[in-house]
Amino acid sequence: MTAANPEASPAVALYRAVLPTRLRRGLARRVPIGLRAVVKRLLRGSRFGVGPARSLRARRARGRWPHLFAEGDRLAVLVGAGTRIALVRPTASPLGLREANLELVVTALERAGIDYFAVRGASELRACFAVREEDRSKVAAALLECLRQAPVYVAHGADDSDEPQATGRAALGDSRRGLRIAGLAPVLRVGMLWRDPGGSLGLGLEFGCDLEFWHEEEGRLVAPRPNRVTHSVAYDAPRILVPVNRLTGFASRHTRRTRHVRTLEAFAAALPEDVRFPIDVVFTWVDGNDPDWQRRRREQGGDGYHVESANAARYINRDELRYSLRSLEQNAPWARRIFLVTDRQRPHWLDAAHPRITVVDHREIFDDPAALPTFNSHAIESRLHHIEGLAEHFLYFNDDMFLGRPVTPQDFFLSNGMTRVFLSPSQVPQPAVTLGDRPVDAAGKNNRRIIEEFFGTTLVQKMRHAPYPLRRSILFEMEEKFAVPHRATTFSRFRSATDISIPSSLYHYYAYLTGRAVPSDIAFAYLALDRPEIERRMNILLARRDRQAFCINDTVSDGRDQERQARMLQDFLRAYFPIPGPFERKDSDGR
Repeated sequence: MTAANPEASPAVALYRAVLPTRLRRGLARRVPIGLRAVVKRLLRGSRFGVGPARSLRARRARGRWPHLFAEGDRLAVLVGAGTRIALVRPTASPLGLREANLELVVTALERAGIDYFAVRGASELRACFAVREEDRSKVAAALLECLRQAPVYVAHGADDSDEPQATGRAALGDSRRGLRIAGLAPVLRVGMLWRDPGGSLGLGLEFGCDLEFWHEEEGRLVAPRPNRVTHSVAYDAPRILVPVNRLTGFASRHTRRTRHVRTLEAFAAALPEDVRFPIDVVFTWVDGNDPDWQRRRREQGGDGYHVESANAARYINRDELRYSLRSLEQNAPWARRIFLVTDRQRPHWLDAAHPRITVVDHREIFDDPAALPTFNSHAIESRLHHIEGLAEHFLYFNDDMFLGRPVTPQDFFLSNGMTRVFLSPSQVPQPAVTLGDRPVDAAGKNNRRIIEEFFGTTLVQKMRHAPYPLRRSILFEMEEKFAVPHRATTFSRFRSATDISIPSSLYHYYAYLTGRAVPSDIAFAYLALDRPEIERRMNILLARRDRQAFCINDTVSDGRDQERQARMLQDFLRAYFPIPGPFERKDSDGR
Protein backbone atom coordinates (compact mmCIF):
# COMPACT_ATOMS: atom_id res chain seq x y z
CA MET A 1 0.00 0.00 0.00
CA THR A 2 2.89 2.38 0.75
CA ALA A 3 4.43 2.41 -2.70
CA ALA A 4 1.11 3.25 -4.32
CA ASN A 5 -0.15 5.55 -1.59
CA PRO A 6 -0.95 8.92 -3.24
CA GLU A 7 -1.04 10.60 0.18
CA ALA A 8 2.60 9.70 0.92
CA SER A 9 4.41 11.66 -1.80
CA PRO A 10 6.93 14.38 -0.82
CA ALA A 11 4.93 16.86 -2.91
CA VAL A 12 1.75 16.23 -0.94
CA ALA A 13 3.68 16.43 2.33
CA LEU A 14 5.14 19.80 1.25
CA TYR A 15 1.66 21.03 0.30
CA ARG A 16 0.37 20.18 3.77
CA ALA A 17 3.37 21.76 5.47
CA VAL A 18 3.25 25.05 3.54
CA LEU A 19 -0.47 25.75 3.27
CA PRO A 20 -2.41 26.58 6.46
CA THR A 21 -5.12 24.10 7.47
CA ARG A 22 -7.94 26.60 6.86
CA LEU A 23 -6.77 27.26 3.29
CA ARG A 24 -6.40 23.54 2.54
CA ARG A 25 -9.92 22.88 3.81
CA GLY A 26 -11.24 25.68 1.61
CA LEU A 27 -9.55 24.18 -1.46
CA ALA A 28 -10.89 20.73 -0.56
CA ARG A 29 -14.44 22.09 -0.56
CA ARG A 30 -13.99 23.61 -4.00
CA VAL A 31 -12.02 20.89 -5.80
CA PRO A 32 -13.89 17.60 -6.44
CA ILE A 33 -12.50 14.63 -4.53
CA GLY A 34 -11.94 12.68 -7.75
CA LEU A 35 -9.80 15.44 -9.26
CA ARG A 36 -7.78 15.73 -6.06
CA ALA A 37 -7.10 11.98 -6.16
CA VAL A 38 -5.89 12.17 -9.78
CA VAL A 39 -3.51 15.05 -8.98
CA LYS A 40 -2.09 13.21 -5.96
CA ARG A 41 -1.50 10.06 -8.02
CA LEU A 42 0.34 12.11 -10.65
CA LEU A 43 2.48 13.78 -7.99
CA ARG A 44 3.23 10.39 -6.45
CA GLY A 45 4.47 9.01 -9.76
CA SER A 46 6.46 12.08 -10.81
CA ARG A 47 10.17 12.24 -9.99
CA PHE A 48 10.75 15.94 -10.88
CA GLY A 49 14.35 15.29 -11.89
CA VAL A 50 15.13 13.41 -8.71
CA GLY A 51 16.48 10.36 -10.57
CA PRO A 52 20.00 11.58 -11.45
CA ALA A 53 20.49 13.29 -8.10
CA ARG A 54 19.34 10.17 -6.29
CA SER A 55 21.76 8.01 -8.27
CA LEU A 56 24.63 10.34 -7.40
CA ARG A 57 23.75 10.27 -3.70
CA ALA A 58 23.49 6.49 -3.82
CA ARG A 59 27.00 6.17 -5.32
CA ARG A 60 28.41 8.50 -2.68
CA ALA A 61 26.71 6.58 0.13
CA ARG A 62 27.96 3.22 -1.18
CA GLY A 63 31.47 4.59 -1.45
CA ARG A 64 31.41 5.98 2.08
CA TRP A 65 29.69 3.09 3.88
CA PRO A 66 30.31 0.03 1.68
CA HIS A 67 29.47 -2.34 4.54
CA LEU A 68 25.90 -0.97 4.59
CA PHE A 69 25.32 -1.36 0.84
CA ALA A 70 27.12 -4.65 0.20
CA GLU A 71 25.48 -7.47 -1.73
CA GLY A 72 23.16 -9.68 0.32
CA ASP A 73 21.18 -8.27 3.20
CA ARG A 74 20.19 -4.67 2.57
CA LEU A 75 21.36 -2.68 5.57
CA ALA A 76 20.59 0.87 4.36
CA VAL A 77 18.31 2.66 1.90
CA LEU A 78 17.90 6.16 0.52
CA VAL A 79 14.77 7.94 1.72
CA GLY A 80 13.17 11.35 1.32
CA ALA A 81 13.70 11.60 -2.47
CA GLY A 82 17.19 10.20 -1.87
CA THR A 83 18.32 13.04 0.38
CA ARG A 84 18.83 10.91 3.51
CA ILE A 85 20.07 7.45 4.40
CA ALA A 86 18.14 5.16 6.73
CA LEU A 87 19.36 1.94 8.27
CA VAL A 88 17.16 -1.09 7.60
CA ARG A 89 16.20 -2.94 10.76
CA PRO A 90 13.91 -6.01 10.73
CA THR A 91 12.86 -5.22 14.31
CA ALA A 92 12.55 -1.43 13.93
CA SER A 93 10.56 0.16 16.75
CA PRO A 94 10.37 3.57 18.44
CA LEU A 95 11.80 2.21 21.69
CA GLY A 96 14.50 0.31 19.81
CA LEU A 97 15.64 3.45 17.97
CA ARG A 98 15.48 5.51 21.17
CA GLU A 99 17.74 3.01 22.89
CA ALA A 100 20.09 2.72 19.88
CA ASN A 101 20.52 6.50 19.66
CA LEU A 102 21.10 6.72 23.41
CA GLU A 103 23.77 4.01 23.14
CA LEU A 104 25.36 5.79 20.18
CA VAL A 105 25.66 9.12 22.00
CA VAL A 106 26.68 7.80 25.42
CA THR A 107 29.35 5.56 23.90
CA ALA A 108 30.73 8.47 21.88
CA LEU A 109 30.85 10.78 24.91
CA GLU A 110 32.48 8.20 27.15
CA ARG A 111 35.10 7.22 24.57
CA ALA A 112 36.02 10.89 24.20
CA GLY A 113 36.14 11.38 27.98
CA ILE A 114 33.39 14.03 27.91
CA ASP A 115 31.47 14.56 31.12
CA TYR A 116 27.66 14.35 30.85
CA PHE A 117 24.53 13.66 32.87
CA ALA A 118 21.03 12.59 31.88
CA VAL A 119 18.26 15.18 32.12
CA ARG A 120 14.51 14.70 32.54
CA GLY A 121 13.45 16.47 29.34
CA ALA A 122 9.92 17.36 28.31
CA SER A 123 9.75 14.47 25.82
CA GLU A 124 9.48 10.85 26.93
CA LEU A 125 10.44 9.63 23.45
CA ARG A 126 14.01 10.95 23.42
CA ALA A 127 16.91 10.61 25.79
CA CYS A 128 18.39 13.93 26.88
CA PHE A 129 21.91 14.63 28.16
CA ALA A 130 23.61 17.73 29.45
CA VAL A 131 27.20 18.56 28.44
CA ARG A 132 29.20 21.66 29.20
CA GLU A 133 29.26 24.42 26.60
CA GLU A 134 33.05 24.45 26.90
CA ASP A 135 33.09 20.86 25.59
CA ARG A 136 31.16 21.68 22.39
CA SER A 137 34.14 21.14 20.08
CA LYS A 138 34.91 17.79 21.73
CA VAL A 139 31.27 16.74 21.32
CA ALA A 140 31.34 17.65 17.62
CA ALA A 141 34.54 15.64 17.14
CA ALA A 142 33.05 12.64 18.97
CA LEU A 143 30.00 12.69 16.73
CA LEU A 144 32.16 12.86 13.62
CA GLU A 145 33.81 9.64 14.77
CA CYS A 146 30.36 8.00 14.83
CA LEU A 147 29.92 8.85 11.15
CA ARG A 148 32.70 6.42 10.25
CA GLN A 149 30.34 3.52 10.94
CA ALA A 150 26.90 4.82 9.97
CA PRO A 151 25.00 7.92 8.82
CA VAL A 152 24.27 10.10 11.85
CA TYR A 153 22.00 13.13 11.53
CA VAL A 154 21.70 16.31 13.56
CA ALA A 155 19.00 18.96 13.91
CA HIS A 156 18.15 21.91 16.11
CA GLY A 157 16.57 20.50 19.27
CA ALA A 158 15.18 23.63 20.89
CA ASP A 159 11.66 22.52 19.90
CA ASP A 160 10.82 19.62 22.21
CA SER A 161 7.93 18.45 20.04
CA ASP A 162 7.47 14.73 19.40
CA GLU A 163 6.29 15.35 15.84
CA PRO A 164 8.21 13.48 13.09
CA GLN A 165 8.80 16.72 11.13
CA ALA A 166 12.16 17.03 12.92
CA THR A 167 13.53 14.44 10.50
CA GLY A 168 12.76 16.77 7.60
CA ARG A 169 15.05 19.41 9.12
CA ALA A 170 17.89 16.97 9.76
CA ALA A 171 21.33 17.22 8.18
CA LEU A 172 24.12 14.69 7.95
CA GLY A 173 26.46 15.33 10.85
CA ASP A 174 29.50 16.29 8.75
CA SER A 175 27.66 18.20 6.05
CA ARG A 176 28.10 21.96 5.89
CA ARG A 177 24.68 22.50 7.43
CA GLY A 178 25.24 19.76 9.99
CA LEU A 179 28.53 21.27 11.15
CA ARG A 180 26.89 24.69 11.42
CA ILE A 181 24.08 23.27 13.58
CA ALA A 182 26.57 21.40 15.79
CA GLY A 183 28.57 24.58 16.27
CA LEU A 184 25.70 26.87 17.20
CA ALA A 185 22.60 25.01 18.43
CA PRO A 186 21.95 25.32 22.18
CA VAL A 187 20.31 21.90 21.94
CA LEU A 188 21.60 19.40 19.40
CA ARG A 189 19.33 16.55 18.34
CA VAL A 190 21.37 13.54 17.22
CA GLY A 191 20.43 10.18 15.82
CA MET A 192 20.11 7.59 13.12
CA LEU A 193 17.14 7.02 10.84
CA TRP A 194 15.53 3.57 10.66
CA ARG A 195 13.26 1.81 8.18
CA ASP A 196 11.67 -1.62 8.23
CA PRO A 197 12.69 -3.97 5.36
CA GLY A 198 9.46 -3.24 3.48
CA GLY A 199 9.91 0.50 3.73
CA SER A 200 6.49 1.32 5.17
CA LEU A 201 7.66 2.25 8.69
CA GLY A 202 10.03 5.20 8.95
CA LEU A 203 11.51 6.33 12.26
CA GLY A 204 13.51 9.51 12.61
CA LEU A 205 14.90 12.09 15.00
CA GLU A 206 11.69 12.21 17.02
CA PHE A 207 13.39 9.22 18.69
CA GLY A 208 16.85 10.79 18.65
CA CYS A 209 18.99 11.93 21.54
CA ASP A 210 19.12 15.57 22.67
CA LEU A 211 22.41 17.09 23.75
CA GLU A 212 21.93 20.25 25.78
CA PHE A 213 24.89 22.60 26.12
CA TRP A 214 24.80 23.95 29.69
CA HIS A 215 26.84 27.08 30.42
CA GLU A 216 28.53 28.14 33.67
CA GLU A 217 27.21 31.00 35.78
CA GLU A 218 28.68 31.73 39.21
CA GLY A 219 29.74 28.18 39.92
CA ARG A 220 26.58 26.58 38.56
CA LEU A 221 25.66 24.93 35.27
CA VAL A 222 22.60 26.54 33.67
CA ALA A 223 20.31 24.79 31.19
CA PRO A 224 19.65 26.27 27.73
CA ARG A 225 15.93 25.43 27.97
CA PRO A 226 13.39 24.36 30.60
CA ASN A 227 13.28 20.76 31.77
CA ARG A 228 11.08 18.87 34.24
CA VAL A 229 13.32 19.29 37.31
CA THR A 230 15.66 22.29 37.56
CA HIS A 231 17.20 24.98 35.38
CA SER A 232 20.60 24.88 37.12
CA VAL A 233 22.81 22.52 39.13
CA ALA A 234 26.06 22.82 41.05
CA TYR A 235 29.03 22.71 38.69
CA ASP A 236 30.56 19.79 40.55
CA ALA A 237 27.34 17.95 41.52
CA PRO A 238 28.16 14.22 41.98
CA ARG A 239 27.10 11.80 39.24
CA ILE A 240 25.17 8.60 39.93
CA LEU A 241 24.16 5.63 37.76
CA VAL A 242 20.44 4.80 37.29
CA PRO A 243 18.47 2.56 34.90
CA VAL A 244 17.10 4.36 31.86
CA ASN A 245 13.52 3.41 32.66
CA ARG A 246 13.66 5.57 35.78
CA LEU A 247 14.01 8.63 33.55
CA THR A 248 11.21 8.00 31.05
CA GLY A 249 7.69 6.60 30.97
CA PHE A 250 8.28 5.30 27.45
CA ALA A 251 10.33 2.28 28.44
CA SER A 252 9.90 -1.38 29.12
CA ARG A 253 8.94 -1.98 32.74
CA HIS A 254 8.51 -5.76 32.50
CA THR A 255 12.14 -6.71 31.85
CA ARG A 256 15.20 -6.46 34.06
CA ARG A 257 17.48 -5.70 31.13
CA THR A 258 17.89 -1.97 30.85
CA ARG A 259 20.89 0.25 30.36
CA HIS A 260 22.21 2.39 33.19
CA VAL A 261 23.20 5.98 32.50
CA ARG A 262 24.95 8.75 34.39
CA THR A 263 22.77 11.44 35.97
CA LEU A 264 22.33 13.60 39.09
CA GLU A 265 20.27 12.89 42.19
CA ALA A 266 17.80 15.62 41.25
CA PHE A 267 16.95 13.96 37.93
CA ALA A 268 16.83 10.44 39.40
CA ALA A 269 14.08 11.27 41.89
CA ALA A 270 10.51 10.12 41.25
CA LEU A 271 8.34 13.06 40.19
CA PRO A 272 4.70 13.65 41.19
CA GLU A 273 3.53 13.10 37.61
CA ASP A 274 5.35 9.78 37.14
CA VAL A 275 3.06 6.76 36.75
CA ARG A 276 4.83 4.08 38.75
CA PHE A 277 2.10 1.43 39.08
CA PRO A 278 1.87 -1.50 36.63
CA ILE A 279 -0.62 -1.31 33.76
CA ASP A 280 -1.99 -4.46 32.10
CA VAL A 281 -3.96 -4.84 28.88
CA VAL A 282 -7.09 -6.90 28.22
CA PHE A 283 -8.34 -7.91 24.77
CA THR A 284 -11.62 -9.64 23.94
CA TRP A 285 -11.56 -11.75 20.79
CA VAL A 286 -13.75 -14.13 18.83
CA ASP A 287 -13.23 -16.09 15.63
CA GLY A 288 -16.64 -16.16 13.99
CA ASN A 289 -15.33 -18.57 11.33
CA ASP A 290 -14.73 -21.32 13.88
CA PRO A 291 -17.24 -24.20 13.21
CA ASP A 292 -17.39 -25.18 16.89
CA TRP A 293 -18.19 -21.61 17.91
CA GLN A 294 -20.83 -21.39 15.16
CA ARG A 295 -22.39 -24.65 16.40
CA ARG A 296 -22.57 -23.37 19.97
CA ARG A 297 -24.21 -20.18 18.73
CA ARG A 298 -26.83 -22.10 16.67
CA GLU A 299 -27.64 -24.34 19.63
CA GLN A 300 -28.69 -21.32 21.67
CA GLY A 301 -31.24 -20.20 19.06
CA GLY A 302 -31.99 -16.59 18.21
CA ASP A 303 -29.55 -13.79 17.52
CA GLY A 304 -30.68 -10.96 19.73
CA TYR A 305 -33.32 -8.33 19.24
CA HIS A 306 -31.60 -6.20 16.55
CA VAL A 307 -30.04 -6.83 13.13
CA GLU A 308 -26.65 -5.64 14.42
CA SER A 309 -26.70 -8.36 17.06
CA ALA A 310 -26.95 -11.01 14.38
CA ASN A 311 -24.85 -9.41 11.67
CA ALA A 312 -21.89 -11.57 10.70
CA ALA A 313 -19.64 -8.50 10.55
CA ARG A 314 -19.61 -8.44 14.37
CA TYR A 315 -17.82 -11.80 14.46
CA ILE A 316 -15.66 -11.71 11.31
CA ASN A 317 -12.01 -12.45 12.05
CA ARG A 318 -9.77 -10.48 9.68
CA ASP A 319 -6.65 -11.00 11.80
CA GLU A 320 -7.07 -7.56 13.40
CA LEU A 321 -5.89 -8.91 16.77
CA ARG A 322 -2.45 -9.73 15.38
CA TYR A 323 -1.95 -6.14 14.29
CA SER A 324 -3.52 -4.63 17.38
CA LEU A 325 -0.96 -6.56 19.45
CA ARG A 326 1.78 -5.30 17.14
CA SER A 327 0.55 -1.75 17.66
CA LEU A 328 0.70 -2.26 21.42
CA GLU A 329 4.25 -3.59 21.34
CA GLN A 330 5.42 -0.82 18.99
CA ASN A 331 3.76 2.08 20.72
CA ALA A 332 3.24 1.10 24.38
CA PRO A 333 6.28 -1.02 25.36
CA TRP A 334 5.59 -0.14 29.00
CA ALA A 335 2.50 -2.37 29.17
CA ARG A 336 3.07 -5.25 31.62
CA ARG A 337 0.89 -8.33 31.05
CA ILE A 338 -1.66 -8.99 28.30
CA PHE A 339 -4.82 -11.04 28.83
CA LEU A 340 -6.77 -12.40 25.85
CA VAL A 341 -10.37 -13.27 26.74
CA THR A 342 -11.93 -15.89 24.42
CA ASP A 343 -14.53 -18.65 24.25
CA ARG A 344 -12.51 -21.88 23.93
CA GLN A 345 -10.55 -20.37 21.05
CA ARG A 346 -7.01 -19.32 20.34
CA PRO A 347 -5.51 -17.57 17.28
CA HIS A 348 -3.47 -20.08 15.27
CA TRP A 349 -0.54 -17.65 15.09
CA LEU A 350 -0.40 -16.85 18.82
CA ASP A 351 2.57 -17.96 20.90
CA ALA A 352 0.57 -18.72 24.02
CA ALA A 353 3.75 -19.78 25.83
CA HIS A 354 5.04 -16.22 25.88
CA PRO A 355 5.35 -15.19 29.54
CA ARG A 356 3.61 -11.84 29.08
CA ILE A 357 0.41 -13.14 27.46
CA THR A 358 -2.34 -15.22 29.07
CA VAL A 359 -5.36 -16.68 27.29
CA VAL A 360 -8.42 -16.45 29.54
CA ASP A 361 -11.48 -18.58 28.80
CA HIS A 362 -14.97 -17.30 29.55
CA ARG A 363 -15.39 -20.14 32.04
CA GLU A 364 -12.58 -18.63 34.15
CA ILE A 365 -14.34 -15.29 34.69
CA PHE A 366 -18.05 -16.26 34.77
CA ASP A 367 -18.72 -17.68 38.22
CA ASP A 368 -22.18 -19.00 37.23
CA PRO A 369 -22.04 -21.59 34.39
CA ALA A 370 -25.70 -20.81 33.58
CA ALA A 371 -24.56 -17.57 31.90
CA LEU A 372 -22.51 -19.50 29.31
CA PRO A 373 -22.07 -19.74 26.45
CA THR A 374 -22.53 -16.07 25.73
CA PHE A 375 -22.30 -14.19 22.44
CA ASN A 376 -22.88 -10.77 23.94
CA SER A 377 -19.86 -8.48 24.24
CA HIS A 378 -21.66 -6.48 26.95
CA ALA A 379 -21.95 -9.63 29.05
CA ILE A 380 -18.29 -10.57 28.53
CA GLU A 381 -17.19 -7.03 29.39
CA SER A 382 -19.16 -7.18 32.64
CA ARG A 383 -16.74 -9.86 33.90
CA LEU A 384 -13.32 -8.55 32.84
CA HIS A 385 -12.38 -7.41 36.34
CA HIS A 386 -12.66 -11.03 37.50
CA ILE A 387 -9.52 -12.01 35.55
CA GLU A 388 -7.11 -13.57 38.04
CA GLY A 389 -3.82 -11.68 38.35
CA LEU A 390 -5.05 -8.59 36.50
CA ALA A 391 -3.48 -5.32 37.68
CA GLU A 392 -5.60 -2.69 39.40
CA HIS A 393 -5.01 -0.36 36.42
CA PHE A 394 -5.52 -1.78 32.95
CA LEU A 395 -6.45 -0.85 29.39
CA TYR A 396 -9.29 -2.62 27.62
CA PHE A 397 -8.98 -3.11 23.84
CA ASN A 398 -11.40 -4.50 21.31
CA ASP A 399 -9.46 -6.21 18.55
CA ASP A 400 -10.40 -3.43 16.11
CA MET A 401 -8.58 -0.80 18.20
CA PHE A 402 -5.00 0.19 17.38
CA LEU A 403 -2.35 2.48 18.77
CA GLY A 404 -1.18 4.62 15.88
CA ARG A 405 1.85 6.32 17.43
CA PRO A 406 3.85 6.13 20.68
CA VAL A 407 1.91 6.73 23.88
CA THR A 408 2.88 6.84 27.54
CA PRO A 409 1.08 5.71 30.71
CA GLN A 410 0.24 9.37 31.39
CA ASP A 411 -1.92 9.39 28.26
CA PHE A 412 -4.36 7.06 30.06
CA PHE A 413 -3.86 7.51 33.80
CA LEU A 414 -2.86 10.26 36.19
CA SER A 415 -0.07 9.36 38.58
CA ASN A 416 -2.56 9.47 41.50
CA GLY A 417 -4.44 6.58 39.88
CA MET A 418 -7.28 8.52 38.26
CA THR A 419 -8.37 7.33 34.84
CA ARG A 420 -8.75 9.53 31.79
CA VAL A 421 -12.11 9.83 30.05
CA PHE A 422 -12.17 10.25 26.26
CA LEU A 423 -15.52 11.80 25.39
CA SER A 424 -16.83 11.43 21.85
CA PRO A 425 -18.63 14.21 19.93
CA SER A 426 -21.32 11.60 19.17
CA GLN A 427 -24.37 11.79 21.41
CA VAL A 428 -26.65 9.21 22.99
CA PRO A 429 -30.12 9.58 21.39
CA GLN A 430 -32.65 11.30 23.65
CA PRO A 431 -35.85 9.18 23.42
CA ALA A 432 -36.39 6.28 25.82
CA VAL A 433 -35.25 2.76 24.86
CA THR A 434 -37.19 1.09 22.05
CA LEU A 435 -36.72 -2.21 20.23
CA GLY A 436 -35.70 -0.19 17.19
CA ASP A 437 -32.60 1.13 18.94
CA ARG A 438 -29.19 -0.14 17.91
CA PRO A 439 -27.63 -2.13 20.77
CA VAL A 440 -25.02 0.56 21.39
CA ASP A 441 -27.73 3.23 21.68
CA ALA A 442 -29.96 1.11 23.92
CA ALA A 443 -27.05 0.47 26.29
CA GLY A 444 -26.20 4.17 26.29
CA LYS A 445 -29.78 5.05 27.24
CA ASN A 446 -29.75 2.47 30.03
CA ASN A 447 -26.46 3.92 31.29
CA ARG A 448 -28.06 7.37 31.24
CA ARG A 449 -31.02 6.18 33.33
CA ILE A 450 -28.66 4.76 35.98
CA ILE A 451 -26.56 7.92 36.12
CA GLU A 452 -29.71 10.03 36.46
CA GLU A 453 -31.03 7.87 39.30
CA PHE A 454 -27.81 7.88 41.30
CA PHE A 455 -26.33 11.29 40.53
CA GLY A 456 -29.18 13.46 39.25
CA THR A 457 -27.30 14.38 36.10
CA THR A 458 -27.91 13.37 32.49
CA LEU A 459 -25.13 11.93 30.34
CA VAL A 460 -25.19 13.09 26.74
CA GLN A 461 -21.95 12.05 25.04
CA LYS A 462 -20.70 8.63 24.08
CA MET A 463 -17.07 7.64 24.60
CA ARG A 464 -14.47 7.36 21.87
CA HIS A 465 -13.93 3.82 20.65
CA ALA A 466 -10.32 3.99 21.80
CA PRO A 467 -8.53 1.88 24.44
CA TYR A 468 -10.43 2.30 27.71
CA PRO A 469 -8.44 3.02 30.92
CA LEU A 470 -10.05 1.11 33.81
CA ARG A 471 -9.56 0.23 37.47
CA ARG A 472 -10.56 -3.15 38.86
CA SER A 473 -11.62 -1.83 42.27
CA ILE A 474 -14.09 0.59 40.70
CA LEU A 475 -15.53 -2.16 38.48
CA PHE A 476 -16.06 -4.40 41.52
CA GLU A 477 -17.71 -1.47 43.27
CA MET A 478 -20.05 -0.92 40.31
CA GLU A 479 -20.95 -4.60 40.18
CA GLU A 480 -22.21 -4.33 43.76
CA LYS A 481 -23.81 -0.88 43.44
CA PHE A 482 -25.71 -1.61 40.21
CA ALA A 483 -26.30 -5.27 40.99
CA VAL A 484 -29.63 -5.76 39.18
CA PRO A 485 -28.78 -4.30 35.72
CA HIS A 486 -25.23 -5.64 36.03
CA ARG A 487 -26.42 -9.22 36.62
CA ALA A 488 -29.05 -8.92 33.88
CA THR A 489 -26.35 -7.92 31.41
CA THR A 490 -24.09 -10.77 32.53
CA PHE A 491 -26.89 -13.28 31.83
CA SER A 492 -27.92 -11.73 28.51
CA ARG A 493 -26.70 -14.33 26.02
CA PHE A 494 -27.14 -12.06 23.01
CA ARG A 495 -27.22 -8.28 22.94
CA SER A 496 -30.40 -7.09 24.60
CA ALA A 497 -32.31 -3.81 24.87
CA THR A 498 -31.78 -4.04 28.66
CA ASP A 499 -27.96 -4.25 28.51
CA ILE A 500 -25.65 -1.70 30.06
CA SER A 501 -22.22 -1.01 28.55
CA ILE A 502 -19.87 -0.98 31.51
CA PRO A 503 -16.20 -0.55 30.50
CA SER A 504 -16.97 1.44 27.35
CA SER A 505 -19.23 4.09 28.92
CA LEU A 506 -20.88 3.61 32.32
CA TYR A 507 -17.57 3.15 34.14
CA HIS A 508 -16.21 6.46 32.88
CA TYR A 509 -19.21 8.51 33.96
CA TYR A 510 -19.36 6.75 37.33
CA ALA A 511 -15.62 7.22 37.94
CA TYR A 512 -15.82 10.89 36.95
CA LEU A 513 -18.86 11.63 39.13
CA THR A 514 -17.22 9.94 42.12
CA GLY A 515 -14.00 11.94 41.67
CA ARG A 516 -11.80 9.19 40.21
CA ALA A 517 -11.62 10.16 36.53
CA VAL A 518 -10.88 13.30 34.57
CA PRO A 519 -12.02 14.31 31.05
CA SER A 520 -9.11 14.20 28.62
CA ASP A 521 -8.43 14.04 24.92
CA ILE A 522 -6.66 11.63 22.61
CA ALA A 523 -5.72 12.09 18.96
CA PHE A 524 -8.17 9.60 17.48
CA ALA A 525 -9.67 8.45 14.18
CA TYR A 526 -12.72 6.26 13.61
CA LEU A 527 -12.85 4.51 10.24
CA ALA A 528 -15.86 2.51 9.05
CA LEU A 529 -15.09 -0.09 6.40
CA ASP A 530 -18.42 0.41 4.64
CA ARG A 531 -17.84 4.12 3.95
CA PRO A 532 -17.02 5.08 0.33
CA GLU A 533 -14.03 7.24 1.35
CA ILE A 534 -12.43 4.53 3.50
CA GLU A 535 -9.45 3.85 1.21
CA ARG A 536 -8.53 7.54 1.00
CA ARG A 537 -8.79 7.91 4.79
CA MET A 538 -6.59 4.85 5.30
CA ASN A 539 -3.99 6.29 2.93
CA ILE A 540 -3.99 9.61 4.79
CA LEU A 541 -3.63 7.85 8.14
CA LEU A 542 -0.77 5.73 6.83
CA ALA A 543 1.03 8.74 5.36
CA ARG A 544 0.69 10.97 8.43
CA ARG A 545 0.76 8.47 11.32
CA ASP A 546 -0.52 11.31 13.48
CA ARG A 547 -3.20 9.55 15.58
CA GLN A 548 -2.48 8.10 18.98
CA ALA A 549 -5.33 5.63 18.52
CA PHE A 550 -7.70 4.60 15.78
CA CYS A 551 -10.51 2.12 15.25
CA ILE A 552 -11.44 0.33 12.03
CA ASN A 553 -14.96 -0.94 12.50
CA ASP A 554 -17.53 -2.89 10.50
CA THR A 555 -20.79 -3.27 12.38
CA VAL A 556 -23.05 -3.70 9.33
CA SER A 557 -21.99 -5.66 6.26
CA ASP A 558 -24.13 -7.19 3.53
CA GLY A 559 -21.39 -9.55 2.35
CA ARG A 560 -21.03 -8.13 -1.16
CA ASP A 561 -17.93 -6.14 -0.34
CA GLN A 562 -16.35 -8.34 2.30
CA GLU A 563 -13.57 -9.75 0.14
CA ARG A 564 -12.50 -6.31 -1.11
CA GLN A 565 -12.69 -4.87 2.41
CA ALA A 566 -10.64 -7.74 3.83
CA ARG A 567 -7.92 -7.29 1.19
CA MET A 568 -7.84 -3.51 1.69
CA LEU A 569 -7.70 -3.88 5.48
CA GLN A 570 -4.90 -6.46 5.33
CA ASP A 571 -2.82 -4.27 3.01
CA PHE A 572 -3.26 -1.29 5.31
CA LEU A 573 -2.48 -3.14 8.55
CA ARG A 574 0.60 -4.86 7.09
CA ALA A 575 1.91 -1.50 5.91
CA TYR A 576 1.16 0.29 9.18
CA PHE A 577 2.44 -2.47 11.48
CA PRO A 578 5.02 -4.43 9.45
CA ILE A 579 7.12 -5.71 12.38
CA PRO A 580 6.04 -9.12 13.78
CA GLY A 581 5.46 -8.98 17.51
CA PRO A 582 6.91 -11.21 20.23
CA PHE A 583 3.51 -12.86 20.72
CA GLU A 584 3.47 -14.39 17.22
CA ARG A 585 4.72 -17.87 16.48
CA LYS A 586 7.80 -17.83 14.27
CA ASP A 587 6.16 -20.15 11.73
CA SER A 588 2.98 -18.06 11.36
CA ASP A 589 2.32 -16.05 8.21
CA GLY A 590 2.49 -12.52 9.58
CA ARG A 591 4.56 -10.83 6.87
